Amino acid sequence: MKISAIDITHYLLPLDPPFRPAWDPVPRTQCAATIVRVHTDEGLTGIGSGDLMVGFSGHEHLFIGRDPFEIDRHWQVLDNIDFHYGRCWPLDIALWDLKGKALGQPVFRVLGGRKNKMLAYASTGELAGPEKRAASAQDLLEQGFRAMKIRFHHHDPREDIKVVEAVRKAVGDRMEIMVDANQGWNMPWDTSPSWDIDRASEVAEVLEDLKVYWIEEPLPHHDFRGMAALRRRVGIRIAGGEMNRRWHDFREMDVLGSLDVYQPDAVLTGGITMVKKIAHLVQKNGVWFSPHTWTNGIGLLANLHLASAVSRCPYLEFPFDPPTWTIQRRDFMMEPEDRLMIDPEGYLHVPEKPGLGFTLDEKALSPYAVNFSQCVQ
Repeated sequence: MKISAIDITHYLLPLDPPFRPAWDPVPRTQCAATIVRVHTDEGLTGIGSGDLMVGFSGHEHLFIGRDPFEIDRHWQVLDNIDFHYGRCWPLDIALWDLKGKALGQPVFRVLGGRKNKMLAYASTGELAGPEKRAASAQDLLEQGFRAMKIRFHHHDPREDIKVVEAVRKAVGDRMEIMVDANQGWNMPWDTSPSWDIDRASEVAEVLEDLKVYWIEEPLPHHDFRGMAALRRRVGIRIAGGEMNRRWHDFREMDVLGSLDVYQPDAVLTGGITMVKKIAHLVQKNGVWFSPHTWTNGIGLLANLHLASAVSRCPYLEFPFDPPTWTIQRRDFMMEPEDRLMIDPEGYLHVPEKPGLGFTLDEKALSPYAVNFSQCVQ
């Protein structure tokens, strides 16, 4: 089998009402999706999604005509492209999808198949007041979720803490609560400062009293020593690493003991190929790997397969914050029967179909096709 062609297409789904992510001061009126298709001379096609594939154009010849199973070799080329241009890891995802299809196995089994289901935590995306978020927490509990994540990003973190207090009062001990402090990185247009270690410590101590499961990204993503110091100061778990891009970032954090929960996303950082290695690296020291999954349904699927194969953390992130972030919006590129939802007990089941286990809804995608320049405006 040889790679015969690589196609990259871009789509923009209009969002009305808009989605207002806590980490971005600009409301989202469109949801972008980049789809990578790796075709072979035997008629099989692997599919991946994630970043825009900036810088990939002109490098297709480095893959065409090669055996798609040479994934480590292909990863090295993508890592070189990453250094010079941008994150082209959706191609790695597509290669794993292709490998699973060629072997007639779901990707998680190809990777080792530790388990075929995981508890999902509902990962909210927007800021909300105490009453609204408490009501949504009760709705999530009724749907079967055993855990949820609350976003911080008010100017005064005491306002964020009030939200956690209201949710804890509403759900009691029936749900675990995670918190994303959203201090790790900024959007290009956002110049607001991040917390320092004293502010992070103050917030973490209050959240520990509220029995919060972990606090995510309480310091900038490059402050490896600060996160290690914070981890020594407080008893709550410290999570992060979702936007760290390079292997040496995770090696350094591992040496310093920066985190309790490592969250690299396979579609943003190194593909399944590297993130599996990161997971093995950090978990040997008794901490957890629990990937970030906030891209789209394909990204969620890729990370679900990987986490099911290697993660020791009991939970996986499930982006879900209706009415503005729904399964229909998140998974719009997938056939409806392949879209992901938990079972009544809160578990997310890994698809047993070959590859990642989904089919593109080409009819649904077609009206939203755009050119590359429209995605970066």
